[in-house]
Amino acid sequence: MLHQLLTKLDNHVGFEKVSAHCDIPCKIYDPISAQLAALSVIRFTDLINELSADNGAQLVRLVREKEIHAEKVKQEVRVIWGDYFKAPQIEQYPDVHDLVHNIMMAGSACKQHVDRDKSLQLLALVNQFAGYFWHSKGVQTVQATCPYPPAEQVVYPKLY
Repeated sequence: MLHQLLTKLDNHVGFEKVSAHCDIPCKIYDPISAQLAALSVIRFTDLINELSADNGAQLVRLVREKEIHAEKVKQEVRVIWGDYFKAPQIEQYPDVHDLVHNIMMAGSACKQHVDRDKSLQLLALVNQFAGYFWHSKGVQTVQATCPYPPAEQVVYPKLY
């Protein structure tokens, strides 16, 4: 019904036609948000595993945040994969679809479990995705330990 109303209005007024192919302005993609969320999943997992049995409220909060950040990893990767990776990038990295699927599965596993190895695997996959992303743009990368807990290796663009 709303569509019919807008169509009639458009036929009467004649709105200018526009289109867009990106959710955000072109060239502003960056996998760092997914990497930070993956690091957060590791950190929340560590904190959960360090809790004593009498910290139920803290446990609930940490589990909730771990799951939110695992979902954020999945969302950030989905946007870059769906909006940025087109035929030229897919030709360069033909396994990117499998990689993204594995990230989705690892993110879900992190939501389902409190297992540091699963969260480390998520970060490793997201780092691989970040490497593909930066290399597809002709940007070299470096791997360095992040300067905060959980102090894990992260792929960064080499900007110097």
